[in-house]
Amino acid sequence: MTRLRQTPSQTVGPYFAYALTPEAYGYAAIAGNRPVTAETPGRHLVIEGRVLDGAGDPVEDALVEIWQADARGRYADAPGGGSADFVGFARCGTDAEGRFRFETVKPGRVPGPDGRLMAPHIHVCLTARGLLNHLFTRIYFEDEAEANAADPILSLVPESRRGTLIARRAHRHGALVYRFDIHLQGERETVFFEV
Repeated sequence: MTRLRQTPSQTVGPYFAYALTPEAYGYAAIAGNRPVTAETPGRHLVIEGRVLDGAGDPVEDALVEIWQADARGRYADAPGGGSADFVGFARCGTDAEGRFRFETVKPGRVPGPDGRLMAPHIHVCLTARGLLNHLFTRIYFEDEAEANAADPILSLVPESRRGTLIARRAHRHGALVYRFDIHLQGERETVFFEV
């Protein structure tokens, strides 16, 4: 069992672990793993996965943050976006098996840098031990093949590497679930973007 410490092992910081993932310490969450409520309009789904190092071992103390548009394609901070039902931001610390889980809605399409609509996607920021800087990536959805093929950002990624950004769809216990593992290094390394 992992012993909880006041400060995390990540090299990005300094900060107190209980301020980022207070629920692990018995405190109320500041930003939990649900950027939506049950009343939020849209197709509700679960994003789950693992953070793995170059050897395929779980990273047990990573912090995964997501930011996304709502089902209409509006970010919470955009005019007409955000509500008590949708904040668009969530955070989840990984467990001993490197697992994370978010309950959200499938985002709508938003305009890209050139004004063309991007495929539905979720922005991901990752902090983990040994990282001097945050890592940024995106989650795209495998059942959005047509939109993915036309996405201006995804098209910049070599075709052989695009699969590292695609969440795989499944149904489990009546819930729509997308699996998205984050590989920090190695043969299956996730594509990360510079910000």
